Amino acid sequence: MTFDFRIVTIMLAFIAFAVAPAVGAQNRLGNTELNVPATLLAESQQVKAGQGVTLAFLMEPKPTWHGYWENPGDAGIGMSFDWKLPDGVTAGEPKFPVPDTLLISGIMNYVYKGDYAILVNLTLSDSVRPGPLPISVKSEWLSCTDEICVPEQDELSITLQVVAGDPAAAPDKRFDGFRAALPRPLGSEATFAVSDDKFRLSVPLPANVAINKPYFFIKEDGMVDYGAAQTFSRDGDRLILETGARGDSLDRISGILKIADHTGFLFTATKGEVAMTGLPLAGEGTKTEGNASLLLLALGGALLGGLLLNLMPCVFPILSLKAISLAKAGGDQAEVRRDALAYTAGVVLVATALGAVLLGLRASGAAVGWAFQLQDPRIIFVLLALVIAIGLNLAGLFELPNLNFGNKLTRKDGAAGSFWTGALAAFVATPCTGPFMAAALGATIVLPPIAALVIFAGLGVGLALPFLLIAFVPAIRSRLPKPGPWLDSFRKAMAIPMFLTAIGLIWLLGRQIGTDSLGLSLVFLLTVALILWWFGGGQMKGRSRGALTGAAMLAAIIGGIVALPGEDAMSGQKLANTSTATLPSEPFSEARLSELRASGEPVFAYFTADWCITCKANEAAAIQRNETAEVFKAAKVTVLMGDWTRPDPDISRFLEKHGRAGVPLYLYYAPGEEPVVLPQILTVATLTDLVNGSVQSALADRSL
Repeated sequence: MTFDFRIVTIMLAFIAFAVAPAVGAQNRLGNTELNVPATLLAESQQVKAGQGVTLAFLMEPKPTWHGYWENPGDAGIGMSFDWKLPDGVTAGEPKFPVPDTLLISGIMNYVYKGDYAILVNLTLSDSVRPGPLPISVKSEWLSCTDEICVPEQDELSITLQVVAGDPAAAPDKRFDGFRAALPRPLGSEATFAVSDDKFRLSVPLPANVAINKPYFFIKEDGMVDYGAAQTFSRDGDRLILETGARGDSLDRISGILKIADHTGFLFTATKGEVAMTGLPLAGEGTKTEGNASLLLLALGGALLGGLLLNLMPCVFPILSLKAISLAKAGGDQAEVRRDALAYTAGVVLVATALGAVLLGLRASGAAVGWAFQLQDPRIIFVLLALVIAIGLNLAGLFELPNLNFGNKLTRKDGAAGSFWTGALAAFVATPCTGPFMAAALGATIVLPPIAALVIFAGLGVGLALPFLLIAFVPAIRSRLPKPGPWLDSFRKAMAIPMFLTAIGLIWLLGRQIGTDSLGLSLVFLLTVALILWWFGGGQMKGRSRGALTGAAMLAAIIGGIVALPGEDAMSGQKLANTSTATLPSEPFSEARLSELRASGEPVFAYFTADWCITCKANEAAAIQRNETAEVFKAAKVTVLMGDWTRPDPDISRFLEKHGRAGVPLYLYYAPGEEPVVLPQILTVATLTDLVNGSVQSALADRSL
């Protein structure tokens, strides 16, 4: 006879909860603190009728204590919620973060050992009137250590404000971190089977996703043996699990596949046939080996992607002038190579620093991706000042020896100048993902931080590679044109792409801060130009105005940033309506995507940003074309556009779920089929062939 500790635990817990009201009253009268205290928070203190707001139960266990997931496993009890809501307000199902396992004497528990947050969405009907909105809920939960358990409860309340217009209160940024801890929806359905006391599960998961000690948390009780070992194998783009079965009463289940600490996928599975095929995962060794392969592939993509960034209009002038400066260094190999290495150091340092900031923001819970800096108008203001300064310098208005432009091109460059030139080149070149970069940057989502930083550094090496080849391969350097009178004309011509870049930045600012504030950008541009003109005039007269010029430029930049519209105004800025575009689209949301897929409609979803050159090129060349629009209209394809010009945590998480750290991303959902990920360089044929059923043709250039 087998003794079931779970039955005893549940019986004791029910007895404990039966007397919990008295215990709770005694705790409150005695001013005894809870072992896992709960705090009720609202993402926004204001809400509009007909909309919704997210609440969080912030649970903060004391040291050695833990709480439980919604299915606690062999022992324990999940959290319960007894809501008291005004008329017209409904509460959704609670959303729990990815749990951990706790095995004690063969009893498997699904727990949370540190702080965690449970999210609940409240929905208001259109009939709710403006004014105070009191929300209260009585919650009960079980708090345990490895030795004792204590039932706890609390009555939590919060008062929100229903407003007639759009909410003006800023959202609580902690909720980005709360959501980041939730499992990501997998988007594809899994399959499970039960036979011979074995439970098998087949989960669709791309083969390039790194996995560290996977574990399956099932929501439904009575199906699996929680204490049994879970073994996994890889079979292409599927992950297969086998563990002990406890029953076979359900045709549909749901759960979380944990692939790393605090990282997992939420999915549903239907009953079917599952064979234990593929290669077994061997724990930590398999993870290391898989990460090594992924790192090598991603590093290669980063090198090639960085190399192609040299063709960006704001980088090519810098590269070309530096290349010519190397050519005139003649046979002084040591100095040429010194400058090349200094330039490379500047590029790699900035690319790695941007990557480190990105990883740090992600670790703090922020939903951000590559080129996050261009989602902030303040950064664009600084970049606009740099681009204008470089353009005017190339045009001959003034000289800036520190960046090796101007008359210094007729002499050998210094290592310091080469370093800062490389740093500037990396800063202005890295905003967009291009061919080969998508998979590389996407790998930084699942790789360990050190490996991810290697990818970012590889991107910098790729950007600096032409300069290194020129410096270390004399045969290449000897083929470059020799300096002469033509060089001054070439230098001035290189100012044109810089000014075009400035125009693009001003247009981007208009899209972000609104056309009413666009004049601010033009005033800022004029101010910078006048300051540099005054500086250049002093140089022509032999006067040193460097300190005053630096102070004036700093004051102009700070003044421009201060004059920018507030965050609320920028967040509310509506981008251009796409309904009148050649190929009309709807704003992207996962809810709308799920609705369309459930109705069996084909869907084309694309993710773009106004600062992404690759995105805009694809839209002009393939997406917003009459041929594409006609085919999509005939096939009744619904188009969803995710605009990432301004920060959008929902889009960031969706990109991350598909292994991307930035835009562009193009997905086609045929009715009843898995999404097809399109290449980053699109043609009209790529899109029309998809709709016409020729997926193979559409993916022929996927290697790009």
